[in-house]
Amino acid sequence: MTALGRTAQGLRTFASDVAQGFFEITHNSFALVGLAVVFAVITLTARPDLRQAGESKLMTWLQARQAAALGMVPEMDAIDRATAANPKDLPKQQAAVAYWLSKKYKVAPEPLSALVAEAYEIGAKAKLDPTLILAIMAVESGFNPFAQSPVGAQGLMQVMTGVHSDKYDNFGGKLAAFDPVTNLRVGVKVLQECIQRAGSLQAGLKFYVGAGNMEDDGGYAGKVMAEHERLRQVATGRAVPLAAPAVPAIRAVTPAEPVKPPEDKVAALSVS
Repeated sequence: MTALGRTAQGLRTFASDVAQGFFEITHNSFALVGLAVVFAVITLTARPDLRQAGESKLMTWLQARQAAALGMVPEMDAIDRATAANPKDLPKQQAAVAYWLSKKYKVAPEPLSALVAEAYEIGAKAKLDPTLILAIMAVESGFNPFAQSPVGAQGLMQVMTGVHSDKYDNFGGKLAAFDPVTNLRVGVKVLQECIQRAGSLQAGLKFYVGAGNMEDDGGYAGKVMAEHERLRQVATGRAVPLAAPAVPAIRAVTPAEPVKPPEDKVAALSVS
């Protein structure tokens, strides 16, 4: 064999040895990785606390990466805090009321749909016409859940939070006055008490506005009943013109006698 042949044979042997060594190293590495994975799975199965800690760290890392990319902290549960519903999911008459109120008061139909659905549900329980409840909200706040009067009436139905603070205890405290659904529920309770005390709806509305001891309620009951009638017609499918709504203007109606809770349970009006 010539020197050139021996050199070639040596190179082939060297290459073969290198290839074999690389295969063995790679094979052993994959085996080690496989063993490591199996060990990790067994460990995490036996120690759920470690798995939970790992998942938590991974989620935190992923959220940090997403926050850096978006420029904000994502909150996937934010939808649960939103007072909104798809009006298309409502019964026909409720959807009609929601769309009409949305156009008249220039409020998005989704939050109004949630309030309409709640008004119908709680109205059935309280034996009050839901369109009456919605009419009070319209006149009181124009569907502004953050409205406040100079005398402390707050929220959609302008409930006197200080007077009726006990009613918010079951909802976590007085700050719940600014949760639309909670304010609606408490307002309906106050309205029930006013009607029972006064003996009629018209007189109850006078107490609700805080004018129970006055001769005149400033036209409040008339405004509520007029809007109530319009909403009843809308609910029956009639085409009702969008009369220009009275712009909610916070005002104070002071009873002739000072309010002494819990004897006098009224919810002062905040809209003229």
